[in-house]
Amino acid sequence: MILPAHFHLFPENLRQEMLQKGISKTIPESIEILREGQYIQAVPIVLKGLVKVIMRHDEREFLLYYIHPNESCIMSFFGVIQEESSKIVAITESETELLLLPSDWVRTWSRQYPEFNVFFHLLNNLRYTDLLQTINALLFDNLDNRILHFLREKARLQANPFLKIRHREIADAMGTSREVVSRVTKKLENEKKIAQYPDGIEVRL
Repeated sequence: MILPAHFHLFPENLRQEMLQKGISKTIPESIEILREGQYIQAVPIVLKGLVKVIMRHDEREFLLYYIHPNESCIMSFFGVIQEESSKIVAITESETELLLLPSDWVRTWSRQYPEFNVFFHLLNNLRYTDLLQTINALLFDNLDNRILHFLREKARLQANPFLKIRHREIADAMGTSREVVSRVTKKLENEKKIAQYPDGIEVRL
């Protein structure tokens, strides 16, 4: 297995330890790899595929961010460092190849290698920017634009304009109800921005 290119910024001995101690796994689509309240046994690095990170509250979900290839889950990292249970849920969006870094070794590398911490602090800055964009959309953008942006971004990430997605999944990501999503998607369809089919939605970019 080859580590992502930017990992070559790490010292050679750290890269070798990550390869030796890390566990490579390929996870099918729509598998929950981290549950809320679970103590984190390993920090995942996405090598291929895509993982979405959500929060759940009162049987509703809210999308926080996606973990792309060459990235990791910053919430998992801080959970391991602070030895706290997970506050988030992580689910594979597509078949995903992961490098799982055991929690004991993550704590060891965090103490021994400043470069290891820098990587996760850079990810923290990226996630903070994502969060600011989400808050800005919630405060200042209407739901039509938010849903259209969500669908277009999902189509871009999957490199496919046709999405096998249900209104309930969109509602969970937007923090609203399925009925509201149904009204908005119908409006977007009338505006020729999407096309709806029994098995999914086609995004017109």
